[in-house]
Amino acid sequence: MGHRGPAYGLFPMTLAQLTSFLLLASAPALAQTQCECEPSRPETMKLRQCSLCSEAEKQTSEIFFLKDISPRKPNRWLALPRRHRPGLHHLHELSASERTRLFTAAIEKAKQLWGADWGIAYNGPKVRTQCHLHLHIGKLLKGVETDRAVVVVSSPAQIPVPPFQGLWLHGHGKHIHVHFNEQLTETVLMR
Repeated sequence: MGHRGPAYGLFPMTLAQLTSFLLLASAPALAQTQCECEPSRPETMKLRQCSLCSEAEKQTSEIFFLKDISPRKPNRWLALPRRHRPGLHHLHELSASERTRLFTAAIEKAKQLWGADWGIAYNGPKVRTQCHLHLHIGKLLKGVETDRAVVVVSSPAQIPVPPFQGLWLHGHGKHIHVHFNEQLTETVLMR
């Protein structure tokens, strides 16, 4: 029998298996994000999960950008729609024209920041910790391209948005590769 890595208790696990187990074990807890953000009740807007909703209320543009405030993500930006609605905001709930404008603006910003190495990620609802819809903008990590659950499109208007899934996208020549069927997607971007 080959060596499979250090034993943790009675179960031998590789580091990759342990990481997968921890991510899966934490997913149900993260899926419980309570979105009680209500601009007419200022105390709710002070909740951590409502911080992006609070920022959206200050904006005048339909789409705006924020530098990610996490010190662990110094190279990350966010693209957000201004419109606020109750509950967890889902990408598939935007109209097709709203999604196209959001993706177009995010891709434009990503190209300004990272040139041909741009990437955009939208985490699925099971792992999101913020109520307000947001796209992560960053530099795509080398070697993350996969042929699983990928669609090739020519424009932001063609980007499919399956309900309750995360997705990530990046440029590929004159096309855009859209990867979906995942929840945690921002890990494909440089922190």
